[in-house]
Amino acid sequence: MKILVINGPNLNFLGIREPGIYGKNTFADLLQMLDAWGKELGVEVEQYQSNHEGDLVDKIQWAYGKVDGIVINPAAYTHTSVAILDALKAVCIPAVEVHLSDVNARESFRHISYAGMACEKTYAGFGFEGYKMAIEYLEGKNNL
Repeated sequence: MKILVINGPNLNFLGIREPGIYGKNTFADLLQMLDAWGKELGVEVEQYQSNHEGDLVDKIQWAYGKVDGIVINPAAYTHTSVAILDALKAVCIPAVEVHLSDVNARESFRHISYAGMACEKTYAGFGFEGYKMAIEYLEGKNNL
């Protein structure tokens, strides 16, 4: 099984950006954890991060026919990007949305998730563990 993990804007600044909200672990820490979780579950994990909406759309489209699932943290594009929503819908790959913080406990504009409308599940507020939960969900679905 192959899962593509997509991270949106500013996630490459984890550990620097608002550690009171996003924690002190770095983006490099997240990448290492994703690799470890993939090995633990016997899942190939490909990772991608971009600060550019079109690059995220391109990567989702690239995934068509190449991966079995997508874990996506669209970050700020969660609340603005119909393009990411449409790309997820177009490829018809099972997808799970992840957010480090509990977006529903934050500002009201963060309560709307366009990307989430194309995802089977959302894990929010679990920190890095939310990614593991998403991978486990997709891996379990693949083994049905």
